[in-house]
Amino acid sequence: MNPGLLRWVGSEEALADLAAGLPSWGLLVLIVVSIAVLSKSADWMIDGVVHLARRTGLPRIVIGATVISLGTTTPEAFVSVTAAWMGKPGLALANGVGSIICDTGLIFGLTAMIAAVPVNRFILNRTGWVQVGSATLLVLLSLAMLFLTPEPPTLPRWIGIFLLFLLAIYLYITYYWAKKGASADGMGETEESGPATGMVKCLILILGGLVLVILAARVMVPSAAELAHRIGVPEDVVAATIVAFGTSLPELMTAIAAIRRGHPEITVGNIVGADVLNCLFVIGAAAVAGPLEIHSNFFRFHFPAMLVILYSFRLFISMNKDGKFKRWQGAWLLGIYLVYLVLQYSLNIGPAEG
Repeated sequence: MNPGLLRWVGSEEALADLAAGLPSWGLLVLIVVSIAVLSKSADWMIDGVVHLARRTGLPRIVIGATVISLGTTTPEAFVSVTAAWMGKPGLALANGVGSIICDTGLIFGLTAMIAAVPVNRFILNRTGWVQVGSATLLVLLSLAMLFLTPEPPTLPRWIGIFLLFLLAIYLYITYYWAKKGASADGMGETEESGPATGMVKCLILILGGLVLVILAARVMVPSAAELAHRIGVPEDVVAATIVAFGTSLPELMTAIAAIRRGHPEITVGNIVGADVLNCLFVIGAAAVAGPLEIHSNFFRFHFPAMLVILYSFRLFISMNKDGKFKRWQGAWLLGIYLVYLVLQYSLNIGPAEG
């Protein structure tokens, strides 16, 4: 592969320079093409997941919470680790936290409003607690650093290593829970008719779709950010909203594809898994790459918004005795996200660092 192409894909600066050199209409074309590629590649990925579930006997919600979540959080990890490595720790941490808010508030909120999303108690009563627990742990560790370290507080490398260690444990116990509960109640999933696709084709669909999703997201983020700058959106708002939304595009496109194909359980598995991975994998890896400075606005604004959304989601899991998320619950989560978004623009909270 051309080394120049590798640099263009992997370098934040190269992507930003490319976007800056394009006219506004060119940026619009790139954004539209990126969305089209994201949509089609997400369709391929969902097809692969459905057939892989049939081949392996694992529930689709579990594959969504592990295989797909690992893939769709790769853009967040890529952006956050690169930001930490380039000396922009505020952006690295904001991307991880902002992606959790976007995934659960915007993406799952919309999903619950337009589709009947099943509540799989065996999985969600376990991974749901890991989801909210990992976010709470992140906040507690950040508060500890606030009181134990000089200003400004930081998440040091040893915390990053600790979070990655917890990630390994999470992946193991998720697989264990899946094998233990796969036949408990059919996991609330409908059976597919017709022959299952071969294992090799399943993996090609998943990996190929995933690569295209990530590449399209990589093009989408700097294009949207540059266009936002040109129309007068402040840089700090771009960092807090567009970057987090852009790196969450794979989750959004996966959700849309899953709903269109009648498998919303993949979405809930992906969202729960992505939230855990954003805490343990994305922020953990970024902290290992470079200590993450915790701006004061995280304690006043970003962390509270994240916890309100996640504890609301956790409460809804317990409330829904009939096995379905309600539309009003999706509206509540979406409403919190929209309030968060409006405050970002109106109050100019969370200035970009570096």
